[in-house]
Amino acid sequence: MKFGYFDDQEKEYIINTPDTPLPWINYLGSENFFSLISNTGGGYSFYKDAKLLRLTRYRYNNVPLDSNGHYYYINDNGTIWNPGWQPSQTPLDSYECRHGLGYTRYSGTKNGINASVTAFVPLQDPCEVHKVSLENITDSPKDFTLYSYVEFCLWNAMDDMTNFQRNLSTGEVEVEDSVIYHKTEYRERRNHYAYYGVNAEINGFDTDRNTFVGTYGSNQEPVMVGKNSSGNSMASGWSPIGSHRLSIHLEPGEKKELIFVLGYAENPDEKKWSAPNVINKEPSRSILEKYKTTAQVDEAILALKKYWEQLLSNYSVSMSDHKTARMVNIWNQYQCMVTFNMSRSASYYESGTGRGMGFRDSCQDLLGFVHMIPERARERIIDIASTQFEDGGAYHQYQPLTKKGNLDIGSGFNDDPLWLIAGVSAYIRETGDWDILKESVPFDNDETKSQSLMEHLRRSLGFTKTHLGPHGLPLIGRADWNDCLNLNCFSTEPGESFQTTGPSEGPVAESVMIAGMFVKYGKEYATICRMLGLDQEALETEASVKEVYEAVIKSGWDGNWFLRAYDAFGVKVGSGECEEGKIFIEPQGFCVMGGIGIEEGLAKQALDSVEEHLDTPYGIVILQPAYSTYHKNLGEITSYPPGYKENAGIFCHNNPWITIAETMIGRGNRAFEVYRRTCPAYTEEISELHKTEPYVYSQMIAGKDAKNMGEAKNSWLTGTAAWTFVSISQYILGIRPGFHGLIVDPCLPDSIGEFSAVRKFRGADYHIQVNKGLDGDTKAILVDGIKIEGNEIPYEEGKKEYHVTIML
Repeated sequence: MKFGYFDDQEKEYIINTPDTPLPWINYLGSENFFSLISNTGGGYSFYKDAKLLRLTRYRYNNVPLDSNGHYYYINDNGTIWNPGWQPSQTPLDSYECRHGLGYTRYSGTKNGINASVTAFVPLQDPCEVHKVSLENITDSPKDFTLYSYVEFCLWNAMDDMTNFQRNLSTGEVEVEDSVIYHKTEYRERRNHYAYYGVNAEINGFDTDRNTFVGTYGSNQEPVMVGKNSSGNSMASGWSPIGSHRLSIHLEPGEKKELIFVLGYAENPDEKKWSAPNVINKEPSRSILEKYKTTAQVDEAILALKKYWEQLLSNYSVSMSDHKTARMVNIWNQYQCMVTFNMSRSASYYESGTGRGMGFRDSCQDLLGFVHMIPERARERIIDIASTQFEDGGAYHQYQPLTKKGNLDIGSGFNDDPLWLIAGVSAYIRETGDWDILKESVPFDNDETKSQSLMEHLRRSLGFTKTHLGPHGLPLIGRADWNDCLNLNCFSTEPGESFQTTGPSEGPVAESVMIAGMFVKYGKEYATICRMLGLDQEALETEASVKEVYEAVIKSGWDGNWFLRAYDAFGVKVGSGECEEGKIFIEPQGFCVMGGIGIEEGLAKQALDSVEEHLDTPYGIVILQPAYSTYHKNLGEITSYPPGYKENAGIFCHNNPWITIAETMIGRGNRAFEVYRRTCPAYTEEISELHKTEPYVYSQMIAGKDAKNMGEAKNSWLTGTAAWTFVSISQYILGIRPGFHGLIVDPCLPDSIGEFSAVRKFRGADYHIQVNKGLDGDTKAILVDGIKIEGNEIPYEEGKKEYHVTIML
């Protein structure tokens, strides 16, 4: 069952029923100010950091679901409704929501009034703008009342949810003309405030939640909306809100447009403390003046659309498979940009109060957006590397506002260091910017301990080289990519902490997946060394890679597939010898991606085993058989019910590793089959089962052992976005950056006979046409009509256009 449809021309997903299986959301914002908005107007806003600078509240696990947001109520002679249906849930005569790139427009019609809200965050300015359009589509005059509503968060979202004894006495507001100022805690420790204004004279307002909603009322029908009145309340402590009341008169066929702006501002006056509690309103006034008219707002929307067109123009394809084309051209790249902005910090599944930016996550996300915003990728790399330790290890996460490592999460995930090499390698291949390696970057944000970025990479590789276990395989530490595979953890009871705290716990468990990573990224590091003239270091690195490669062949091969690991007792994990968890997906993907076992014929056998044991109609599960009981020696992975998350769920993040691995042994049909099964455009028809948005990837789909097989969770913020874009754009379609130029090496399925692409690379436009020849034809690559050897088109400084024809 479908709840909407794609509009590829407008780059929108159009939802035509409000009660979707779950809230289907969009992200507004591209730099510092961000908002999450659902198809019914739910969501929240923040500036830079979803934990520390939250403007509006959101209640997770709320009943009714998704009933906190940025709402507009209409009281039409006692009929109370919302253009987006929520939270009143009054049946509408018509409804539509259009999620576009950086904007959302939802509209509803009731009793002859059409109301639409266009919401977006303009480029560069720290605010969210709503254009509210009201139209009388009857033959008679209409008089009704419009109410706006937001509920302010007391800035620190975690403290806001827990420290009631203090917070219920801190709320402060100010109202001037049609602008409501939220200045809670401004007198004490902050130099910022929020404001909420409208470009019209108001007939009333409220800033106190209990007055507007009612002490025992609800968002569904606030007391003041029901009374068709306003309390003109001034919040003092308790819960500050922002609500404007406007009386609207429309003649038949008349349309009015109002502009609402919710913004963040800082006081630029360094002498703020000499005038406590007095806010400098000039920053907010300038923004309100900038977005005062419909013409100004329409111009800002147009600029936003042009911004996204430019970003997406860096990689675009044309092919007969429209579903794949729309994902490659629009939605996959769009999601990659959202993961760049958010990492795993703020979604409808991540509260924005704990995780911050992930070291591993952000390095992987970079793979999907570096071709669109290389200069910001460069900044992100420096931020990530600055949280690294001197021994090459790293904080697993850091806060986006402070760039400081997250002490609550800590470190010890032994795959983290290698991801930095992956990210930097991808950046250099994309840009040719070798100077980044000369940048001085601190360790643990201590400027006295700064070294070149190249030294950071050296320490990353050295960390793995100096953390090998009894079988010559890398030590797993607290965990590797699979955070829940805690092989050095000995808890005494299920539910206790799964964290390892030090060598006394016997940290000798080894990871075959990290071994695959070391081989893959060790080779890339060696190439970087050789490009810098560090030939001896390159040889030493290649020798280390060879040793780990051989250790995998000797001790990491189980006969039909690659082992997952050895636990702290030296017992195999992911082996045919195990009763449960015999085979895992991760090492099959990463070992083959690293080239391990291809020449020996092991790679094909491993990937055949994946298809035999791990395939489902909805994607590849992470392991089989599922764990039915808790195992202390394996940790959190066995705490989930069978079929969910790391215990045999379909973890979409690692399905692209199998896609890439399949292209490395030349199996285009199988590679595309794996790609297609988790691709949102192909799951749209089963939205009632899948439940999450049919235009973006989810982290997890319930596996074949689950009661709800095929049901997805944790959409939007997942490494699935970047890795899937890499798998389809760089390996199936085969257009990927190399150190010396652009590589074009497709591995196509039969269903994609030919395609054309435009790829912008290092300042040049590559116009690529890929054709399939007859059986027996020799593969040929023509560049500007001249055949070249190999598949890497040599980069020529200053050349602006390449015309590439490939015959497969």
